[in-house]
Amino acid sequence: MGEQPGDQEDLAGRPFVGPAGQVFDRAVQDAGLDRARAYVTNAVKHFKFKLRAKRRIHEKPNVGEIKACRFWLDLELQFVKPRLVVALGASALRSLTGHTGSLASARDRELILDSGTPLLTTVHPSYLLRLPDEETRSREYARFVADLAHVRQRLFRH
Repeated sequence: MGEQPGDQEDLAGRPFVGPAGQVFDRAVQDAGLDRARAYVTNAVKHFKFKLRAKRRIHEKPNVGEIKACRFWLDLELQFVKPRLVVALGASALRSLTGHTGSLASARDRELILDSGTPLLTTVHPSYLLRLPDEETRSREYARFVADLAHVRQRLFRH
């Protein structure tokens, strides 16, 4: 579960099809997961943006927007009945749990949703696109892949 649709996702009507989606797809494959077997969605259902020249630039959703979309997210979770939920980024984590602390404090722990469903947390792939240098991007991408490999291990250890 990601944060909210981006420009390309909003236009396509599907999550994770833009630049962050390309990073996500590559990392999912590198971790040995099959994206086609995953239900991919966003915590916030609308694209919030500022118009700069002719480009729509993403804006982070606020608490009210996260709370307003929780109804729809709960319906999705009830319908899909996932064995495991993965929160990609702080907004997704906050939407699912109300967690207002740092993403790092939840990243290497398994949490349990009110429904009893396990929850793992990692960074949003757009974070990797914003890193300042190749060395940091490479290191953080490897950590993201390791988080997703943990998801694979968690799903298939039973």
